[in-house]
Amino acid sequence: MVDIKAILAKAVELGASDVHINVGLPPMLRKNTELIDMDFPVVTNEHAKEMVLGLVGPDRFKKFETERDADFSTMLDDGHRFRVNAHYQRGTIAISFRLIPNQIPTVDDLHLPGIVKEMTDLPRGLVLVTGHTGAGKSTTLASMLGLINSKYRKHIITLEDPIEYALENKMCIIEQREIGFDCLNFGGALKRVLRQDPDIIMVGEMRDLETTRSTVTAAETGHLVFSTLHTINAAQTIERIIDIYPAGQQNQIRTMLANTLQAVVSQTLFRRIDKPGMIPCTEILLCTSAVRNCIRENRIYEIANIIETSRKFGMQNMDHSIADVYFKGYIGREEAIARSANPGKMEKVLRPMDHGGAGAPTAAAALSQ
Repeated sequence: MVDIKAILAKAVELGASDVHINVGLPPMLRKNTELIDMDFPVVTNEHAKEMVLGLVGPDRFKKFETERDADFSTMLDDGHRFRVNAHYQRGTIAISFRLIPNQIPTVDDLHLPGIVKEMTDLPRGLVLVTGHTGAGKSTTLASMLGLINSKYRKHIITLEDPIEYALENKMCIIEQREIGFDCLNFGGALKRVLRQDPDIIMVGEMRDLETTRSTVTAAETGHLVFSTLHTINAAQTIERIIDIYPAGQQNQIRTMLANTLQAVVSQTLFRRIDKPGMIPCTEILLCTSAVRNCIRENRIYEIANIIETSRKFGMQNMDHSIADVYFKGYIGREEAIARSANPGKMEKVLRPMDHGGAGAPTAAAALSQ
């Protein structure tokens, strides 16, 4: 038997972000984006089955065998928590674990732009944090809720699948509801959450029409709502929300979104070169009157230009963020160029002699040349 608790404890010790269990391979961990074999025996399907059964119990395991997929969380005796997905591939069980840090990092710890702090002061509306899987969306949201928890007396309700960061009551009352355990689904929980007197609602993911409609409605009724989407920039985020709706309802959602959306933070993670770890680069969209008009009039294609010309308001595009963290000496030149929207332009502005130097230009100055 391969002891899953021993595997996870070793992953914590080694500073991993993820652990992968696949039949026919030894357990593997991911550290700073790289996959590394662990010094444990090769996993059999019986091992994998025993792992899932031990983590979820017989009742939830029967449901897993029927649905062939399960999301849940687990915790080691020392308090370290993991988000878990168990699934089938080629007829065998596979499991993915994501380590959730015990301490919720602050916005400053994450090197997020200062404007992100100001989003926590909003009285109402919809704030979206977007990015690909593993981009740090949940961590960013947890840091924002942590900031609210430290300075306001509010009632926060989160709907998560599964619960990731365990939030402690400080100045706020915080209720965390896990889908499939505390409530059946996002849609049903969102319909009832307005009866629970929340000031702030966090929805783990706007994953379908029912969840999206309920999330936007909650923001429209005067609550501050945070949520996530798997999109890579602000314009795509807005298009994705609109496209979820049937064609006959898209004009209505454009109007609703124009009235409720406050900000979009799109992020991706880069490997640091100054020390072990990752750092986010972000695109920031703030919903000024110009942005709201673009949404309402279906001129989403103009949003990228508005971001480019609105840095004085706190907006920035992804390439500005990449250049900024490069000039601070946090990330490497090759990765910065390869992952930029305009690699040719980025290559010209990221001059090696400017890297971390005393006279290094700002990202805005470099990219405006």
